[in-house]
Amino acid sequence: MITKEQLLEAIRDVLDPEYNLPLTELNFIRDIVIKEEKISATVVVSREDEAYRNQLQERLAAAFRNAGAKDVHLRLRAISDYERNEAARKLQEQGVSGGEGTAEGSAVNVLDPQSNVQFIAIASGKGGVGKSTVTVNLAVALARLGKRVGLVDADIYGFSVPDMMGIEERPEVVGNRIIPVERFGVKVISMGFFVQDNTPVIWRGPMLGKMLRNFFHEVEWGELDYILLDLPPGTGDVALDVHQMIPQSKEIIVTTPHATAAFVAARAGAMALHTEHEIIGVVENMSYYACSKCGNKDYIFGRGGGAKLAEELHTKLLAQIPLGVPDNHVAEPDYSPSVYKADTETGRIYLDVARQLIDAAPAQ
Repeated sequence: MITKEQLLEAIRDVLDPEYNLPLTELNFIRDIVIKEEKISATVVVSREDEAYRNQLQERLAAAFRNAGAKDVHLRLRAISDYERNEAARKLQEQGVSGGEGTAEGSAVNVLDPQSNVQFIAIASGKGGVGKSTVTVNLAVALARLGKRVGLVDADIYGFSVPDMMGIEERPEVVGNRIIPVERFGVKVISMGFFVQDNTPVIWRGPMLGKMLRNFFHEVEWGELDYILLDLPPGTGDVALDVHQMIPQSKEIIVTTPHATAAFVAARAGAMALHTEHEIIGVVENMSYYACSKCGNKDYIFGRGGGAKLAEELHTKLLAQIPLGVPDNHVAEPDYSPSVYKADTETGRIYLDVARQLIDAAPAQ
């Protein structure tokens, strides 16, 4: 079995041309994932020169194969401003080690599997099924169970998490690092914090991927057990970036009971399976409406879609969540439009889903 240490040792003499220091010392080799004899990693490059990129990719791949890898997949990305500052500081220190490949005093790279952060992506095939509501309440439920939780609103076009959680403040910037807003014990970062007056985001794919990377590399997350990602619906650029950027991520698929919604949601599940992401289970949202007076259940959107989808994806149905809104009041100090209280029926359902998630993906 190849180890991360063996791979890094195999490339210890590969220098970055800008800083003349080993890539390993600069922490430019990220997100190493080893599955049997298949290796994937992200490589930070300080030059955009295509010839250099091709040469570097060939050299690293050859070194990894010499170390015992049979299949090597490398993703090269341009260096960020923060990483340039860290590399310049490293160059000044010349050999002062900060431990585990980072400069002394720099933040832990949460994308590195060695950080032990469990990434849970919440996906859906289409919009309007309550995916963001599920993400927000599942994050809060995990925090209520004592877990350290981060939430990335990766639905960059349709960001809604800050409003759903009743967040009115903006993140602070301390020492070139973004401090996420904490609400209900959950650390939150969202595109919604960086636009004014609900301005629409009109970007193409590469810009989306860059912003998503910033959410990980420029944010001071601190020590976390879980990071939940509220993905945009469908199988577009952001979802693909997440699958490539975080190969160790697991997924939960959200659907409604309606047959068409479940049919479309199967595409998101198929994408997860195709990229070798484990599906923890399916959450069926808006399963029924329970009459507040008589308690009878009306199945407004039909029945069986979630169970059928779980069967198709060879996973489990985690929960059937009723249609409704939280009984929250604006005057309450912890008011939010979409977070259910722990002692409500729906709040207890989310706590049960959180426990199942912890069992399927225990924090380390």
